[in-house]
Amino acid sequence: MNELKIPKRLTTALVNSMTAGVVPRVGLEYIAVGRKPEVESILRDMDNIAEGGAAFRLITGRYGSGKSFLLQMIRNYAMDRDFVVADADLSPERRLVGTKGQGLATYRELMTHLSTKTRPDGGALEAILQKWIAAIQQRIMVEADLRPDDPTLNERVELDIFAVTNEMQNLVHGFDFAKVLAAYWNGYKLGDDDRKAAALRWLRGEVPTKTEARKELGVGVIIDDDNWYDYMKLWSEFTAAIGYKGLLLFIDEGVNLYKITNSISRQSNYEKLLTMFNDTMQGKAQHLGIYMGGTPQFVEDERRGLFSYDALRSRLIDGRYGSSTLRTYTSPILKLDMLSYEEILILLQKLRDIHALHFKYEPQLKDEQLVAFMQAAVNRLGAEELLTTREVVRDFMDLLHTLHQHPEASFEQLLGELAEAQPVVGKGTDEPGDDLDDLLAEFEL
Repeated sequence: MNELKIPKRLTTALVNSMTAGVVPRVGLEYIAVGRKPEVESILRDMDNIAEGGAAFRLITGRYGSGKSFLLQMIRNYAMDRDFVVADADLSPERRLVGTKGQGLATYRELMTHLSTKTRPDGGALEAILQKWIAAIQQRIMVEADLRPDDPTLNERVELDIFAVTNEMQNLVHGFDFAKVLAAYWNGYKLGDDDRKAAALRWLRGEVPTKTEARKELGVGVIIDDDNWYDYMKLWSEFTAAIGYKGLLLFIDEGVNLYKITNSISRQSNYEKLLTMFNDTMQGKAQHLGIYMGGTPQFVEDERRGLFSYDALRSRLIDGRYGSSTLRTYTSPILKLDMLSYEEILILLQKLRDIHALHFKYEPQLKDEQLVAFMQAAVNRLGAEELLTTREVVRDFMDLLHTLHQHPEASFEQLLGELAEAQPVVGKGTDEPGDDLDDLLAEFEL
C-alpha cells in the first residue's frame, strides 16, 4: 500500500470512471492487465506507420470485454510515441457516410478530439499549426543567425511552409488543403485573427457552404460527407511532414453501423469502410492507422453485419490455418476474449489498492476475499456466458464504496446478501467455481 504512488488527479479519474463503468482517459497503465499480444501487435503497427506505412484493425469483443479500454490504452501509447491521435464514437448522428451530414459529423468529432502528447485532451489543431510555424522560425533563426524582428525571417519561413504545402498539392484535395494552411500562416504573420479563425473553421469542417469558403479563404471546396476521409489522409501526410510519426484514428461503437435499418444506407457505410481498408492495406494511405471497435455480431452477422458485404467478408474472414488456440495477431480483426480469472483477480487487487490510496485507508480485503467475490460473481445464473469484466468491476467498486462508507458492514455480510438475492448455477464437474478453486490454490491463498 505505501509503495503505491499515484497522483490524486489520477486516482480520482480511476475511481470515478471504474464506478461508472466507463473507460478512464488517464491512468490506464495502473489498472491494465493482460492483452499483451494484442498490444504488441498494435505497437508493431505503429512502427510501420512511423515508417510511412498504414494499418487497419477491427477490435471485436462482447460488451464489457475491454474493447474501449484497449483502444484508449493504445491511444495513450501512441501519444507518448509522438503520434497525433483522434477518437470518435459512432452513433445514429455520426457514421462513415450519411445523407444528413453524419459522415461530416464524424470528421468534426475526430477533429474536436485531435490530440498530441502536449495536448492529450483534444483541441490540438491550432497548437499543432503553431508548433509547426514556431519550429520553422526557431530553426531558421539558428541556421541563418537571424533576430526575431529581422524582416527576412518571415520570407524564409514562408518558403519552408510552401515547401510542405507544395508536397500536399499532389494529393487528392491537396491544393485546397495547402491553400488553407497558407491562409492560416498569413493570418499568423499579419496578426489577422479573423483569417486564422476562418482557416481553422474550414480545417475543422465547420464552413457550411462553398460560397462562404470562397469569400473567406479563396477556396472553392469545403469538407463534407463525401470527401471527409480524403482529408484525413491529408492530415496523416501533413502530420508526418511536420515532424510527428503520423495520425491514428480510433473509432469506437462500430455496432451503430450494424444498427442502421435502411439496407442501402448500411451498405454505403460498409463501402466506405472497404475504401478505408483497401487504402491502408494497399499502400494508398501513408502514416495512417485506423482502429475500430465493435461487437462480434457487427462483424460476423451474415445478414446485416460486415460479413453481409462480400467484399469485406472475403478480406476479413480468418485464414484457413488460424484458430482460437494458434492466433497470429496479424489479422485485420483482433478478437478479444474475456479476461481470465487470474487476470481479473490481479485487476481487483489493483482496484482495491487504488481505492484505499484514494480514500486514505489501509486495504482491508484479503486476496482470498477477492476470490470469494469472484466466486459469487461467476456462480450467478448464466454467469459463465454473460459475465463481463465491466460488470465485475462495477460490482466490486460498489462493494468497496459500501464497506468504506459503512464500517459496521462486513464483507461476508454483503456477499451473503448478494448470494441470497441471486440464483446460482447448480454444482457439477464443470462448475465455473472449480477454476477459481484452482486459482485460489495457485495463489496459495
